[in-house]
Parts: sequence; C-alpha cells; structure tokens
Amino acid sequence: MENVASAIQRLSELAESTPIARLSAAFETAGFELALVGGPVRDAFLDRRLTDLDFTTNALPDQILQIVKPLSSAHWDIGRAFGTIGAIIDGEQVEITTYRTDAYDGETRKPVVEFGDSLEADLVRRDFTVNSMALRLPSKVLVDPSGGVEDLLARRLRTPSSPQVSFGDDPLRMMRAARFTSQLGFTISASTAVAMGELADRIAIVSVERVADELGKLLKTSAPRAGLEVLVDSGLAEFVLPELPALKLQIDEHFHHKDVYQHSLTVLDQAIELERSRNPDSPPDLTLRLAALLHDIGKPATKRTEAGGVVTFHHHDVVGAKLAKKRLKELRYDNETVAAVSTLIELHLRFFGYTEGAWTDSAVRRYVRDAGPLLERLHILTRADVTTRNRRKADRLAFAYDDLEERIAVLSEEEELAAIRPDLDGEQIMAILGLRPGREVGEAYRYLLELRLEEGSLGTDVATERLQAWWASRPS
Repeated sequence: MENVASAIQRLSELAESTPIARLSAAFETAGFELALVGGPVRDAFLDRRLTDLDFTTNALPDQILQIVKPLSSAHWDIGRAFGTIGAIIDGEQVEITTYRTDAYDGETRKPVVEFGDSLEADLVRRDFTVNSMALRLPSKVLVDPSGGVEDLLARRLRTPSSPQVSFGDDPLRMMRAARFTSQLGFTISASTAVAMGELADRIAIVSVERVADELGKLLKTSAPRAGLEVLVDSGLAEFVLPELPALKLQIDEHFHHKDVYQHSLTVLDQAIELERSRNPDSPPDLTLRLAALLHDIGKPATKRTEAGGVVTFHHHDVVGAKLAKKRLKELRYDNETVAAVSTLIELHLRFFGYTEGAWTDSAVRRYVRDAGPLLERLHILTRADVTTRNRRKADRLAFAYDDLEERIAVLSEEEELAAIRPDLDGEQIMAILGLRPGREVGEAYRYLLELRLEEGSLGTDVATERLQAWWASRPS
C-alpha cells in the first residue's frame, strides 16, 4: 500500500497549498462542506502531474460566488446552470460545483440538473470509480464510496453504478473509457466492456461535436492505439468512425503479414514516435494523427484481385482523401483540419515513385509545391507508412527518403522552395500582355508556374520573353 500512502501525502501537501488552504478555510468559516474531487485525486495515486483543481460542495451557486469573490482575482459563472462556478485564486484556476443528483430522460445525454446534499451521492453519479474519489477539506479525509482506490491499484476502469445504467444515461462515457485506456494505461473491467458492446448504438444520441472532441482527445494521448482498439472491439467505431473497422478485412498488398487495420495502427504509432523525435517541444499534432490513422481508408472501396491472385488497391490514395474529407466534415472538424488531412492522404503515396527512379529537380519542386505548409507532416507520414519486416526493404526506403529530404533542403536553399511562385506576378502579366483581370491572366500565371517548376527561376527578362512567345503562339 505504499502507493496509497504516497498519494495521501501528495494530497495532504496539495491541500496545504495557498489557494486550496484559503478556499477550504473560507468554506468552513461559511459553514459549508468542500472536497477536492475527480482528476487531481486520481492523479495523486498515479504520480501524475496535478493540473485541474475541481471541487464539490453543498453550497449552492450563489453561495459559492459569495465565498469566492473576496478570494479571487477573477471569477465566472458560465456553468452556473449546472452548479459550477469558476475562479482564479492565487494564480490557480479552480472550479467549484454544487453536489448533484442528476436525472436523465433516456433520449439525450443532457441531464435534468438536481442539486444534492451528500458528497457520497455526488460521487457515485460520476463516470468511473477512479474518478469518484474525493478529499474532504480541510480535514483531508479520503472519501471513496465505490472502491476507486482498489481499481486504481489494479489499473482497472469500472463504473460506480451498473454500467448499463451509467452508459445508458451518458453514452459519451463509453468513449471516455476508450480514452482512459490510452491516457492512463488502464484496462476495462469485463462487465463494463460487455455493457459497451450492448449499448454502442446509444452513442448516436451524443452530438457529433462532443464525439469528435472525445476522439481528438483520444488521438492526442501518448499511445492512442489501445483506445482505438477498444472503440473497434466494442462496436463504437461502427458509429463513430466506421472506416476504421472496415479495414480489418483488407489485406495490404505491400505488407502481407498484417491486415490494413493493424498496419494503420502501426503507422499511427510510428508517426507519433517520429512526431516526438522531430518536434519534441510541440503539442500533439491531431492533423498528422488523423491522417496516419485514415491514410488507407480508400482500400476497401478500391480492392481488386488481379490475375494470379494479386490484390491491388489502385488509386486508394485519391479515394481515401475523399472519404476522409466526408467523414471529418460529418464530425464537424474545422475546414483547415479537413483540408489538411485529406491532402496528406492524397499525397502519401507520392514518394514511392521516387524509389523507382531518381526524380528530376522539377519533380522535387512539385512535391514541395503540392505539400505546401504540410511538407513536414508529409515527411513524417511517408516515413511512418513503412511497416515492412523486411529490414533491407525498410532501409532502402529510409535511405531514399533521406536522399529526398536532402535534395529538398539543397533546392530550398537555392530557390526558396517553400514559396514557389512564377518569375512574374499577376500585375506584371497584365502589363506585359495588355490584359484586364480575368481567365487569361490565370492561364498565363499557370504557364509561368509550370516553367518555374520545370526549369527553376528564369529571371524577369527571360520569363517575359517566354510569356510573350507563349501568348503569340496561342490559337486566336
């Protein structure tokens, strides 16, 4: 029980910190209960960094406001309808919520908010036992009505009440279970897993925005694979991201030892590893991770069996880009993310032509131009897409990509590749050809851009001569 003693010590030290001590003293003086609850209590047992400070109390929202106003440099009541008041106290953000005993109508996940008068009753309505513990303040007494400590020590996810009731009330909790398997490294109890399978279709009553937000949180964990497998194995993915389980039956023509589903999860693993090594100080890249997970979703629709039993997936990159765009739009991801993910998927096979023969400088320029600001993500995705167990093949592909990146670096230094533009802009084109803004200016611009990609920078004088010759040769 060394972990328990250590956690209690951490919680005790936390309770004595300035903001919490001031807050708990103020509530005690006012005659109300206060307890630190949920994530910080759980994370103390897991030796994780303590971040959000969430409290619960028997004080009503107006009474909470009255207590925190003198202590805080700022406060807000945006969650007042749900009993929550937020504040900044001694530089720390805190949220304090009145005890609740919510009721659900079975049609939506929005509860009818009812305030309660018992800490224990408030705790058992929460999602998982490991999040249903509290530290009473200022007495520093641990309250654990559902056996959360035992589940923490067993690294197990279990609901405080019947999982059928808990998930029936709020189906989003099933996706949170998937996320916690990745975020905390926990496993889901057998009864909880059974309930997830039985109630997977209930996720349909949750708004797509909340589903997408929870999926994004899962993908941004340090190891999302376990949580994604929970989504697929439980049947939740059929309603949230059906393209993912659809990959399980597809055999990848390049990687015969794995189906495309396992290959995609491995690509995601490797993309995250590369992301960390290449950009160690950057936050998790959701765009890259979505692209890695979905890069092969065009394969089911493009699968063909050729003569001799060879399986092909021609143009799955183009088809996959369209499918990803459609799915992400349905999940209400922002336009920038949708466009970036679909572009990365469409481009993810481009490099493999490089290994078949040396690219010309113009081909390298086109690769950079088409990737645009996504080039670094494309580097990572393309490298991560190599999951072959054939060491010689893997090394050959890695060396080839090293060579491509080196050529890009050299050309970039010489030509400012990241912002390839024609030698003449639109204003110059109109002045040289005597044109007004319109379609013909666009055609001339594209002609000069092709020259720039094929031949590099020509300079203003040569570009002008070539433009005039092109214009004169056009059919009248």
